[in-house]
Amino acid sequence: QVQLVESGGGLVQPGGSLRLSCAASGFTLDYAATVWFRQAPGKEREGVSCIGRSDATTYYADSVKGRFTVSRDRAKNTVFLQMNNLKAEDTAVYYCATDPVTLPVGPPCRAALAGTLEFDSWGQGAQVTVSA
Repeated sequence: QVQLVESGGGLVQPGGSLRLSCAASGFTLDYAATVWFRQAPGKEREGVSCIGRSDATTYYADSVKGRFTVSRDRAKNTVFLQMNNLKAEDTAVYYCATDPVTLPVGPPCRAALAGTLEFDSWGQGAQVTVSA
């Protein structure tokens, strides 16, 4: 059984930093793309960042490019999202997901951030609140 456990959320002031972790069990994160989504109250789910399988190519939404960095630690079977220069509009519940339901023609990460790819395994969510 695949389990994704997220940690690292919290309250931070604008301009601050947080690092989210997504630790996997029952699944090797190298085998598939892992994506970070977020959902703010009253808004649709948004793909934020994604790291591809073995080649570890990274993708970012325009709203976080230059501020967020996604990475993977193979030994720990964990994907991280380093978030710097946080803004109030980054406030949301952040979810990691992996194990795509289908294989798109192009890179899975591109489809994931476009919202056209679904995933079988999800974390429980981590609240990130950016407020003074």
